[in-house]
Amino acid sequence: MSLRTRSRSVAAGACAAVVWAAAEPIDRRLLRNDYSDVALLGKAVTRSRAWPVVGLAMHAANGAVFGLAYHELRRRRDVSAVKLAMTEHLALFPLGLLVDRRHPARGQAGLQRVFGGRAFAQATWRHFLFGAVLGRLADG
Repeated sequence: MSLRTRSRSVAAGACAAVVWAAAEPIDRRLLRNDYSDVALLGKAVTRSRAWPVVGLAMHAANGAVFGLAYHELRRRRDVSAVKLAMTEHLALFPLGLLVDRRHPARGQAGLQRVFGGRAFAQATWRHFLFGAVLGRLADG
């Protein structure tokens, strides 16, 4: 695969992360759980008014790195973006316990409860959406 397909996967990952962030307000309302990955990332760095921009930039950068990992893994084995995103979700979700106990902004808006049943449902939906968008954009 060429540099062009690698770049496409990186851009697809960043775009998928932005789509995820755009969907957060909807699932937060539907599931009545105030958990936001953008808040988790942004408020880990700053609690100024800039946290949403910082959090979105960090989330998009994480998505880009994930897109690159997907590209490299896809070169070696047949893996879908959705399966890879769901695997990452299941592997990392338990870290929500640490976030609930140790995050510097725990309890603030967007970080009310990061670990629990509703948060698990949110993270499941978000990772599925991310994987679907990544796969569609990266794979064409």
